[in-house]
Amino acid sequence: MRSNGFRLILTGDVMTGRGIDQVLSCAGNPQIHESHMRSAKGYIALAEERNGGIPLPVPYDYLWGEALGAMAAREADCRIINLETAVTRCDDFWPGKGINYRMHPGNMPAITAAQIDICSLANNHVLDWGYAGLQETLLSLRQAGLEVAGAGIDADSAAAPAVANLGEKRLLVFACGHYSSGIPEEWAATENRAGVNFIGNLSAETAQGLAQQIDVYRQSGDLVIVSIHWGGNWGYRIAPQQRVFAHRLIDAGVDLVHGHSSHHPIGIEVYQQRAILYGCGDLINDYEGISSGHEKYRSHLRPLYCVDLDRESGALRRLEVIPFEMRRFRLQTPANDDRDWLLGTLDRECRPLGATLRLSDRGESFLLHW
Repeated sequence: MRSNGFRLILTGDVMTGRGIDQVLSCAGNPQIHESHMRSAKGYIALAEERNGGIPLPVPYDYLWGEALGAMAAREADCRIINLETAVTRCDDFWPGKGINYRMHPGNMPAITAAQIDICSLANNHVLDWGYAGLQETLLSLRQAGLEVAGAGIDADSAAAPAVANLGEKRLLVFACGHYSSGIPEEWAATENRAGVNFIGNLSAETAQGLAQQIDVYRQSGDLVIVSIHWGGNWGYRIAPQQRVFAHRLIDAGVDLVHGHSSHHPIGIEVYQQRAILYGCGDLINDYEGISSGHEKYRSHLRPLYCVDLDRESGALRRLEVIPFEMRRFRLQTPANDDRDWLLGTLDRECRPLGATLRLSDRGESFLLHW
């Protein structure tokens, strides 16, 4: 822990279900219910066809690859992911959903291998295997020592933050999900029903409601993150209402907005000395061999975010983007042309938001300037 600040590792979507689950030692039932694929093993075949064989079963730290060394070198005080996968043996898939992600609870070491501290669960896959699947997910994560936010057995627990104790300070991570990311409205947690901390719009009233949720838990000196699943999967456009909503959260005392849902990273803004990550992009999934028609976004490139916040004020001190690519279901350093393309693309998207990205002196990451 730094004397003058805290360092966080943040990621976008971590999807350890489906094909990823099947390459691990405790693979669950491979049956899935997609119109074009009936076995999760099919996604392994697509990845191997694209980039070569995967040594089955893989060790639990295999998925993280070179990202493990990058995280260790940065000595973060807290590591936060959006876990977009049910952790369950349940076979009661949500009907009509189309795509259902699950990882067998026995494969939990694939998450803990990266020393993850907090999982945001307010997303459009956490209930893919029904309410029983959600209950097992919550139990599995807590038994593994992970803090969770954004989903729970009722509205109060879904709205409650994950808490990280950072010396004499606390970091509170609240999570919520917007319908624009594909979360069914019926997944919203209620007084007597499990579900996610769902927001149906990005109005001033909704922002005020989140601020009131935060005030229930916040104590003097706490740092606050809101992790929000919003927006579509493809495209760089940030809706004006998203910017206004993020600004309102920061005006209400939030220190960092951690956005995700897009399959590729999008722009970063610094507002009132607070960082807004509008879309962190995917980090781990089984999309490697899929021909999506969106190849121009180079979604095989997977960023990791290292963020330093001032210990007292919560203001942004430093933000680093560390690029990786996923190949054979493993994160590795990308080729220079991919690295340079990602730098140029993210810099282009940050400039209208008042920030720029530059290559670090060692050439292994990008540093935000504002």
